[in-house]
Amino acid sequence: MPKSYTPFALGFRPFFLCAGLAGVLLLAAWLCFLAGHLPANTYYGPIGWHSHEMLFGFTTAIIAGFLLTAVRNWTGIDTITSKPLAALVGLWLVGRILPFLPVSGGLIALVDLAFLPMLMLALRYPLMEAESKNNRVFLLVLALATGANLLVHLQALGITSGSAVAGTGMMRYLILWLLVIITGRIMPFFTRTGVPGVMPVSRDDIENLAVIFLFGLMIADVLAPASWLSGLMAAALAAVHIIRIRGWYDHRIWAYPIVWVLYTAYFWMIASFVLQTMGALEWVAPNLATHAFTYGMVGIFTMGMMSRVALGHTGRMLETAKPINIAFVLLNVGVFVRVLMPIVAPGQYSVWLFISGGLWLVGFAIFCVIYLPILISPRADNQPG
Repeated sequence: MPKSYTPFALGFRPFFLCAGLAGVLLLAAWLCFLAGHLPANTYYGPIGWHSHEMLFGFTTAIIAGFLLTAVRNWTGIDTITSKPLAALVGLWLVGRILPFLPVSGGLIALVDLAFLPMLMLALRYPLMEAESKNNRVFLLVLALATGANLLVHLQALGITSGSAVAGTGMMRYLILWLLVIITGRIMPFFTRTGVPGVMPVSRDDIENLAVIFLFGLMIADVLAPASWLSGLMAAALAAVHIIRIRGWYDHRIWAYPIVWVLYTAYFWMIASFVLQTMGALEWVAPNLATHAFTYGMVGIFTMGMMSRVALGHTGRMLETAKPINIAFVLLNVGVFVRVLMPIVAPGQYSVWLFISGGLWLVGFAIFCVIYLPILISPRADNQPG
């Protein structure tokens, strides 16, 4: 592949870079709005813009980069590269910019809603042509995510009222569903290959229960949100995931930051279930569980996963640089401040919000500085990709 196309040689390169930059710019804009230095977004609304962009902007970029890379490995069939990949990245980028320009809401919705279907189209051929049918579930997830995004845009366009909350809630559960699937595949593998002598064990019954109880929680949240039933399902999920991760865990992981970062993220997912149970009992505010998942699990897990995938798929040693290890720590401290300090000192809520936001910004700024040269440079082993 010509050197000029190296940034678009494989899906993880441009999308992980976009996600890193989005992690900095989206949070910086959000904090500036909260501080009164930026006007509110008039299309989504201030709160709506933040939740939409972190779920349908930042997170979908990571999903796209991961799937466009992983599907090629799973199926042995090439996914899009070069100009088609650049066009897909451009579509994602325009979707982030348009809400700040003096254009019609219809154009904003049309462009933003087009991204996930285009990603589905890019993945359809390799997934449908491959012998294994299990991976086709990702097409269903992307289709449902498109529906969730539509619910947000219908409210933004004034067609519905209240559908945006349903759309963002649906998207959070779809991301959780993806993470349950992906962690089951990559965490035992990354642990086994990253920590000498460790042999993680996965149990089919626990894997099945993780899916069953997740569907139970989704149904409970639709029928009776923040009720004893949803609290019970969340508590059951916490128990199942504790058993699940015990089968993979070994104390030797703490010598390998590229591995332990995934385990700390998983801890925050379990914490989100515990906090959801506590929220149903009205012991804590419900949004703490949301941020334990989005900041803790999504933010930390995706940084760890992107760091590992970027090194492995550019022919480099699977050993993270010291600044990235610091970024892992900063994000963990940040989610602690964002989620637990409001319980300890609720009167200082805005202080904890800005501190945790600042730690996120610094962490993702470090990621951008370290991984920008890696993501735009040819592989270290001179192999394609």
